Amino acid sequence: MDKLTSIRHDKTQIDLVKLRNYRLGRVREQLQSLGYGGIVLFDPVNLRYATGSRNMQVFMLRNPGRYVFIPADGPVVLFDFPNCEHLSEGIETIDEVRSALTMSYVASGYNLEDTAKKWAQEIADLMRQHAGENNKIAVDKIHPSGAIALAKEGMRVVDGQEPIEHARSIKSKEEIEAMKISVRTAEAGMVRMVEELKPGVTENELWSHLHQTNIAQGGDYVETRLLSSGERTNPWFQECSDKVINEGELVAFDTDMNGPLGYFTDISRTFYCGDSKPTDEQRRLYQTAYEQVQFNKELLKPGMTFKEYAEKGWQIPDEFFPNRYFTVAHGTGLSGEYPYIVYSEDFDEKGYDGVIEENMVISVESYIGSPGGKEGVKLEEQLLVTKDGVENFSSFPFEEKLLK
Repeated sequence: MDKLTSIRHDKTQIDLVKLRNYRLGRVREQLQSLGYGGIVLFDPVNLRYATGSRNMQVFMLRNPGRYVFIPADGPVVLFDFPNCEHLSEGIETIDEVRSALTMSYVASGYNLEDTAKKWAQEIADLMRQHAGENNKIAVDKIHPSGAIALAKEGMRVVDGQEPIEHARSIKSKEEIEAMKISVRTAEAGMVRMVEELKPGVTENELWSHLHQTNIAQGGDYVETRLLSSGERTNPWFQECSDKVINEGELVAFDTDMNGPLGYFTDISRTFYCGDSKPTDEQRRLYQTAYEQVQFNKELLKPGMTFKEYAEKGWQIPDEFFPNRYFTVAHGTGLSGEYPYIVYSEDFDEKGYDGVIEENMVISVESYIGSPGGKEGVKLEEQLLVTKDGVENFSSFPFEEKLLK
């Protein structure tokens, strides 16, 4: 059985009913602990987490034409895009499907306020029916007209991202297995990238092999276009382009891939193009980034606070501090998620505390590049926090010729 056939087989072995019920249960637990009567989820990633249902996910990121109402206790009502009600048939986490009202100017024009009023009345009726006198309704993202209309209905709108992020942060056994399938899919794409990495290929051409492998295995999309080569590797966050990759250049990338079953693979590697010998500077940058990832990977354990992890983390040399990555580590699930752990130097301004827990999945980051330097190196590992330390989801090798 080849690797891709194995991935297809493994997907069928995951108990999706158990996976979906665990995730919905996590959402309800958070609502109840915070004293909220219910939650409305518009973000398609959050909606998929809570129900296991998806529909035109990227389209829905900018068009609020699909949402779900989840009471702390009671039936789940999905509002789907018109004429798409059939897509969620047989999903046990959804009790009823109704047609959605799209709160946007594109969909409603000058009738937007009336649309919002109708939307709020329907949601408020569900709250009164299933939450009684509890008028605290969480919403993850909403058009201003909708929030105003809910308030007029006597609802108290609170932040929905807090409960959903905390729900998503602790993974079940089924979720962990699904994440491993996504990582193996990404690694298969990365193998193809290595095979196709030759002087003369463009960044876009090289990047396409990850996408193709992911889509062929039932994956969803890649969130970013973070692949760059040569001088475009410094500073980081330059999207891939038609630039031709040349002999002797570094090629850095971040997978940021929503793979099979919707789970996110967030690992980074930096390749070396060609058969020539890397420069001393290229090796120095690579080995510095490698040291950071390995040190912070070994440091990670349950019970440690975010602040403690930041303070005990690898100390980045002053030379590279201005171009540092914005986190030293972050959560990973159906996307990049809670928590974000920042450098100790940034903690007072940008950080927040919390506790690293067993069955969190944490991606440990490194970007090493000097301001004005010729090149930079991006490395990242995706790790499951266990009771004893961590389990690395990825077995994809680092670049030996840059470690020598």
